[in-house]
Amino acid sequence: MRDKIIYLLGVVALVILVWNINTIAQLPEETRQGVVFKIIFFHVPMAISAMTASAVALVASVLFLITKNFKYDALAVSVTEVGLALLAGNLVTGSIWGRQIWGIWWAWDARLTSALVCWLLYAGYLMLRRAIEEPTQRATFAAVFSIFAFIDVPIVIFSIKWWRTQHPQPVFWGGGSFPPDWTTHFMWNMLAIALVGTVMVAVRLRQEECQREIDSLRRMAHAI
Repeated sequence: MRDKIIYLLGVVALVILVWNINTIAQLPEETRQGVVFKIIFFHVPMAISAMTASAVALVASVLFLITKNFKYDALAVSVTEVGLALLAGNLVTGSIWGRQIWGIWWAWDARLTSALVCWLLYAGYLMLRRAIEEPTQRATFAAVFSIFAFIDVPIVIFSIKWWRTQHPQPVFWGGGSFPPDWTTHFMWNMLAIALVGTVMVAVRLRQEECQREIDSLRRMAHAI
């Protein structure tokens, strides 16, 4: 049943993405930035989905430390991997956008730097997991590190409010501009990318559960 739901969500996400990409391509160019402004339909949803994944990882990590239930550890690592991929996509699309508008691929301002630090922190989380073999110790250390890494998430979100940066103000909550008739298409793309992320987490979670079953069988075989 779960597999059917995953397939269904994947198909829905693919249909929405294909339909919306075609629709976005037909939208008129933005007055000042031209066609490159349309990258916002992917850049911002990936950022929102990545930050949401970080929040889910935080909750799962806290729950693991409280309950010692490995299903929360599996959820934490699964959602962290997907969130890391989405944040990487956000950084790449942001660099492409910046190259066209600012004339440079990267600027060490507060938003960009804090986002890069966030990516490095969660990449470090995955590296930490690979460095520890004992399952309980690995899950415990990883949970603590995930909680620590989340400290940077509010900094990423509010950096453009706390400091002056080259990054433009957010579109929907403070000073940014956005063509009103584009909002619907943006929300559809937000839904599509969120669904893609959900499907990826579900698939990765299934892999993590299978790996734990294999590890359990290996321990039983060694004991025999």
